[in-house]
Amino acid sequence: MPAFHFHHPIEIRYSDLDPQGHVNNARFLTYFEQARVNYLINLGLFSKEQSFLEIGIILAEATVTFKAPVYFSSAPRVGVRVSRLGNKSLTMEYEMAEANGTVYATGATVIVTYDYSTQATVPIPATWRAAIERQEKFFNKDLP
Repeated sequence: MPAFHFHHPIEIRYSDLDPQGHVNNARFLTYFEQARVNYLINLGLFSKEQSFLEIGIILAEATVTFKAPVYFSSAPRVGVRVSRLGNKSLTMEYEMAEANGTVYATGATVIVTYDYSTQATVPIPATWRAAIERQEKFFNKDLP
C-alpha cells in the first residue's frame, strides 16, 4: 500500500465527545473533510479566499472503518492520498492516526468534479490531474 504523502493535524474539541467520553462517530467524516480541503489547498487547487462553489467537487460516496476510540487527550492527524484518478471522479483515502502508530479510523471518499453553474459533471481539469500525479507519484507501479 502506498504511503500517505500529506497529513493534517486534528484538534479534538470537547464538543466532539459523546457521553462515553470519546469522539462521536459522526465527527470522523468532518475530520476527513478538513484534511481533504487542506490537501487541495496544499496542492494549490483551492484557496481560503475562494467560494466552495468554485472548488468544483461533490462528495459521491464515503466510508469509515473505526479501529479504536479517540479521546480528548489525543493528538491525531489524518493522512490523505488519492488512490484512483478517473475521468470525472477520484477516490481519496484517509487514515486517522496518532504519532505512536495507533490507528483510530480509515476511510475513503469518491469525489466527482462538478460545474455548479451548469449543474453537470465535468472532466478532472488537467491542472488538477498534474498536481495530484506529482503529489501521489502516480507514475509508479502501485496504481492500475
